[in-house]
Amino acid sequence: MTRKDALGGGEALAAARLIARREIAAYFDSNIAYVYTVGFVVLANSIFMNDFFLTGTADMTAFFDRLPLLLAIFLPAVTMRLWAEEKKHRTIELLLTFPIGPREAVAGKYAAALLLYALFLAGSLPIVVMLFVLGRPDGGLIASGYAGALLLGAQFIASGMFFSALARDQIVAFVTSSLAAFALVLSGNDRVVEVLDGLWPSVAPGTILDESVSAMPHFDAFVRGSIQLPSLVYFGGTSAVFLWMTALVLRQDRT
Repeated sequence: MTRKDALGGGEALAAARLIARREIAAYFDSNIAYVYTVGFVVLANSIFMNDFFLTGTADMTAFFDRLPLLLAIFLPAVTMRLWAEEKKHRTIELLLTFPIGPREAVAGKYAAALLLYALFLAGSLPIVVMLFVLGRPDGGLIASGYAGALLLGAQFIASGMFFSALARDQIVAFVTSSLAAFALVLSGNDRVVEVLDGLWPSVAPGTILDESVSAMPHFDAFVRGSIQLPSLVYFGGTSAVFLWMTALVLRQDRT
């Protein structure tokens, strides 16, 4: 075991905080945070308002239903630079120096990306205020939807970090991360499931992917107001695996 791997809990937390502050500063110094947040908020809120005026229903189901596809584009754009840029500019060796090891660096960058994503979601809170002013929406249902959105975003960020660690080019990292995110979303789409099952009825690959791989059944449960342990385990487990694989890739690159 190396000295980096032997960091105590307090030292590891301090190292992760250092990286998180560095990344957050980079987001705002380069205007990435402002551009991405404004773009996401305007697009997501506009889509919701269009549906709201058509249906006149005081709930956020339409917002959450369209959110996964937006996240499959926006979050890979956030994560694509996290490791690919470090490799391109050859700063990753400097970053992974004592007392900062791969685990601490991954945790810090992950926390920074989550904070930026939380800013994305905060931009939709005026919708919540508007709904409570105009009607009597189910507050518990809205809170559950936001919880599902946070967990889905955390999963996409973790997977995006993994693909960024594998790549040396941001565009490659963005494309692969987006494809993975779209796969997790579209594998739960009813039409996609039907097409895949129709191609191989005896095996029903679409149903298998929907039930065992796709994020959508778990996210939809949150949107419906059902917070279940299997869904929490799914999001927490997949995110943890992607983060662990990211640290493993960085550790192998360093040796």
